[in-house]
Parts: sequence; structure tokens; C-alpha cells
Amino acid sequence: MAETTSDIWPPFTETLPLGLDADDAKLVPGRAPPSRVQPSVLLVDDDPFMLGMQSRMLRSMGYSMIGTAGSAEAALLLLQQNPQAVDVIVSDLNMPGVDGIAFLRRLGGNSFHGSVILLSGEGARIIHAVQKLLLGQQLRILGALEKPASRNAIRALLDRWTPMTPPMTTALPAAAPPVYTADDLEAAQMADQWVLHYQPKVDLRTGELVGTEALVRWNHPTHGLVYPDRFIDLAEDCGAIDALTDWVLRSALRRLGRWHEQGLHIHMAVNVSVENLRAADFAHKVGELVRHSCLAPQDLTLEVTESRFMALASGPLEALVRLRMQRFGLSIDDFGTGHSSLAQLRDVPFTELKIDRGFVHGARHNQLIRPMLEGSIGIAQRLGVQTVAEGVENEDDWSLLREIGCDVAQGYFIGRPMPGDQLPAWLEGWHAKRPRLVGP
Repeated sequence: MAETTSDIWPPFTETLPLGLDADDAKLVPGRAPPSRVQPSVLLVDDDPFMLGMQSRMLRSMGYSMIGTAGSAEAALLLLQQNPQAVDVIVSDLNMPGVDGIAFLRRLGGNSFHGSVILLSGEGARIIHAVQKLLLGQQLRILGALEKPASRNAIRALLDRWTPMTPPMTTALPAAAPPVYTADDLEAAQMADQWVLHYQPKVDLRTGELVGTEALVRWNHPTHGLVYPDRFIDLAEDCGAIDALTDWVLRSALRRLGRWHEQGLHIHMAVNVSVENLRAADFAHKVGELVRHSCLAPQDLTLEVTESRFMALASGPLEALVRLRMQRFGLSIDDFGTGHSSLAQLRDVPFTELKIDRGFVHGARHNQLIRPMLEGSIGIAQRLGVQTVAEGVENEDDWSLLREIGCDVAQGYFIGRPMPGDQLPAWLEGWHAKRPRLVGP
């Protein structure tokens, strides 16, 4: 039984959508229940005082559908009886018996399809680690807060909740993704099935478009547009990466040349593999390509994924040095996700540090990743290296990056990757949006 105290909060019962009476809320066979405009919340904590305080705070904020459980076992019993009665669970972690981790794991394995907020006094690093543990579950984690949480912090997380419509039929198992071979990549190269999309990069201070990143896709005749995470590793393993990178460089430079002719003087970023850098003549070939395109080396930045460095051999390091001596830009991509990030900054003449999206999106409200974001930007500033933040998904991300002195932003809030001929239309829309984001 769920533990409740009637003079503080009512026992948790099956909830009805706000604004509907019992007759209106009756379920019709084959039809989803009406969507709630406000979530029903179940508080799970072994401390009666905390339950009472949280319940009163939520009620004072206008939430009326609130239930409580004094243990994980009580919560599981309630949810077993009616899993659809609860939209959001606010759970403590350190509870006797079944603790919060075990509770949420068991929750993810049953018929509960709602959302979860972690509210604990265990400290930000433990809470963050628990969030990572739960990533494989079907639960939607709205966020995590340390006790005591403020009204604004809780409201911000509850505002992320959206109603979930239960499936009307049993979903079929997802088809296994196709597996590609070296022969498939060779056929794609021969049939010219590669395409490039371009994602805008803008100056955070002025809002001006300063460049794009060229992102390769495979226009597969059967499977449609295939993204690089499905074939780049294979290309590196089977030796197809050199031909693919050569195609990407030539195509991106042609597009950049057309933009320059149209008066759009921006730069281009292209991803290269450490495997490309092992070729003794790679730096020379890139230089020749740029000269034949009537462009300057400063117009091109080569991005190398930091997680692939591990121990950078002398061959790739020499290629990077020679590229930099020609005045090409060099970017350490996905900074913070790989190995020996600081060592790479020390040993390689990078001109740009590209911060991984995992340290950008939501950083304002995450006391663990925000110091890491600020620290990365601070290191880059001291080294005289430009900073680019990827994964900018909303205005909150944008505003924080401006506040802490990041140079360039890239992400869905600015623009999704697009075919090159769509960039002028995107730019027109961005110019209309820009004044509100950077001021007069």
C-alpha cells in the first residue's frame, strides 16, 4: 500500500484529465485516452517530511494530481495496479530495501511508459552517473535535481513533459539495420551515390554566418539516405576512406567556390580521418585541390575526431603540421569525448576546438557539465584557439554560450544539415531571426 497522510495530501487514485468529468473521461475501445494538459505526479521517497514538503510545493504551483509512495515497493504495487495513472515519477535514489536505481530498472521493464525526474541528496556526480545507467531503459528521464530543489527548477523539468499516447496495437519488432560490405562501398563510389549536406556555423557575437560543415550521406538506391555512422568505420577498415574523403573534399570545394562567386564569403569545414593522415602525400594533395579550386587554404578547416587520436603516430602528426604550415585550419572535433584531449591540444597545432554536443545542450541547468564547458572554452581562449560549440538545440543553449564567451555555434537551433542549394533560403530566414538573438 502507498503510504499517505490525508491531512497533507490525498491518497493517490486513478486520475482524470483536467477539465473532464468521469463520463467524459471514459475510455472508448480502440481510442486513446484524452490527453492530459497537466501531468499526474507520483512522489517516491522514504522520508515523510520530504514527501509532505514536495507535495505542498507542487500543489502551490498548481499541480493537483499528486500521489505519494513511502517506498519503492509501494510505488511498484501502485503502478502494477494502474500504470497509466501516473505521468511523471519524482524519485529519490537512496531508499532502504529497493533503492532508487533498482526501482527505476524494474520500472523500465514493466508497462510504465511515463517520465521520471531524479530528486536526490546524493550529489550531482552520482545523479549524473545514474542518468547514464538508465539510458538503455524505456523511461524518459526529464532531468535530475539535488535536494532541496527550487520551485523554478522543478517547474522547468515538469514543463518538459508531454503526453504519451499508448500504442493501439502491439508494435512489430524493429527490423535489423542493413549490414554493408566493402563491395557495397566500392559500388557506391563507382555509381557516385555520395551526397553532401551542409550545416551552418554562425558567429555567436554577431550572428553572422561564418561557415558550413560538409557532411557526407550515402544516397542508397534501396535504403534511401544512409548517415555516416553506418559506413565511415567500414570505409576506414577496408581502405575506402581515402577515395571517399577525396570525393568529399572536391565536392565541398566546388560548392564553396560557387558560394564565393555569389558573394557569400564563408569558409568550409570537412571531416578527415586519421587514416587519411597516414598517407605521406595527403597534405600536398589537399593543397593542390585548394589551389586548383582558386580558393585559399584559410577557406578550409579540416576536422579530425579527437576520439580517434589515441596515440597519434608520427605520420599523421607530420601531415597535420604540414597542413598547418600551408595555413589550413585544423579542428579537434568532439572535444572531451576521446582520449588525452589536453595532450592533443599540447602536441598538435590546432586552430579550433570543437566542443562535443554532450557538453553543450542543457549545460545551463546542469551543474556537472557546465563547468566542463566553461573550462574547455577557457583553455581554448588561453591558447588562442577558436571555440565552436555543436549541439546548440535551443535559445537557452545559445544564450549561455554567448554569456561565457564561445566564438561559434552550430546545431539544430541554427539550422539542420541541408543540400547546398537550400542555404540561401535558410540564410534569409536566419537574417530575420538574428536581431532578436544578438540585439541591435
